[in-house]
Amino acid sequence: MTHRRLHAPPELDFASIRDEVGVVVPFDDDVLAAAADAARADRLGGERADRTDLALVTIDPAGSTDLDQAVAVERRGDGWRVRYAIADVAAWVEPGGVLDAAAKARTQTYYSPDRRAPLHPPVLGEAAASLLPDGPRPALLWTIDVAGDGTTADVAVERAVVRSRAQLSYDEVQRGIDAGDAPGPVAELPRLGEALLADARRRGAIELGLPEQDVVADGDGSWTVARRADLPVERWNAQVSLLTGRAAAWLMLEGGVGVLRTLPAPDPTTFPRLAQAAHSLGVRWDDGEHPGVVLARLDVARPAHAAFADLAAELLRGAAYTTFRGRPPVDPGHAGVGAPYAHVTAPLRRLVDRFASETCLALLGGAPPPGWVDEALDQLPELMAEGDRRGRALERAVVDATEAFVLADRVGHVFAASVLETGPTAGTVVLEHPPVRARCDAPHLPLGRGVHVRCTEADVARRRVRFERVS
Repeated sequence: MTHRRLHAPPELDFASIRDEVGVVVPFDDDVLAAAADAARADRLGGERADRTDLALVTIDPAGSTDLDQAVAVERRGDGWRVRYAIADVAAWVEPGGVLDAAAKARTQTYYSPDRRAPLHPPVLGEAAASLLPDGPRPALLWTIDVAGDGTTADVAVERAVVRSRAQLSYDEVQRGIDAGDAPGPVAELPRLGEALLADARRRGAIELGLPEQDVVADGDGSWTVARRADLPVERWNAQVSLLTGRAAAWLMLEGGVGVLRTLPAPDPTTFPRLAQAAHSLGVRWDDGEHPGVVLARLDVARPAHAAFADLAAELLRGAAYTTFRGRPPVDPGHAGVGAPYAHVTAPLRRLVDRFASETCLALLGGAPPPGWVDEALDQLPELMAEGDRRGRALERAVVDATEAFVLADRVGHVFAASVLETGPTAGTVVLEHPPVRARCDAPHLPLGRGVHVRCTEADVARRRVRFERVS
């Protein structure tokens, strides 16, 4: 085997990757001017309930400034009352204006290691509209009562004025929970989160639970790849977002109009093959169990379990945005959630949330969605699909380039790895360190087992890494 060595690898050029996939960072001058004008306006008047008495807090990655959600959870009998304030982007963005047009062109915030390409200009998305703890903000306030078994008992949403009490990071909230002194608004989050997770398992929700592969600064002014598993608080907080999205979907289905995030139910004919794979990998799959239950038991730190979760990804294909008027979609559900679901909790970072939220507000008030919302419904699936394509392309290209970069001077080196996929001519392995995932040119690799592989190629320009098996 000839080893391709790159003695002087090209530098990582994330800007070129963004250009290649069509992600634009700067805003045009007219968009920036419109955002500055909007940010100076007083958005706290009108028909808004004063909910500044609520002790809401935000929980986000450290350093975040585009804060979409603020939460407070209180115990009520054997259940909980969840208050979930969402940034009211519609208060700042005029329908049909230049800010609206710019958001429709972008559809979402795009993330790359060196900088973000935000959905809205920072003067709005990271300041005036963000739920920062520096004063009152306009918000859409969801109030959701949850029974002790994690099921939804009651739902309401209103335009309100809220004030976040604190900007918290996941790490500090997790430390507080572990130490038994979590901030009051989130002290019940672990119990609520576990109840919601239990209900999700009963609904047949499918969660792969694989660690994320991130590109991070390596401390020497360069970049490397890392794998990061979610903290428990991240999973619990995500369940609150999913709870709200399920409530929104229910409101729209009841009202006969809206936009859902859909994912077809998995094909049951694939279950026996996955069950056989589980058995060969030593993963427990009892007779009659739904794959979501099997996946919920996995410990993906174990190579065999990670390999099975990777195989099970085929269960979660075909995600789309589905609009409807009158008759609901034939299959309105989301297999990952185990129920109908809609995006409403991240309007600073995702276009569709603004339109779905306004639909819910109108329906609860007994009115049809505003005209500007109804006009946009048929455009949203195509717009969001294109935005998702760009986002996936950016993420994959960034990771591929960085993987090649960190191995460019280690071609010929041998690494310990685990087998995630296998085939008659090649498979996929992930190194123990650095956590690079790439093709291994070897037939019939032992799925879920440890192997040793040699790096045969690490080409930054082509964003390509290859290995061969040595033992």
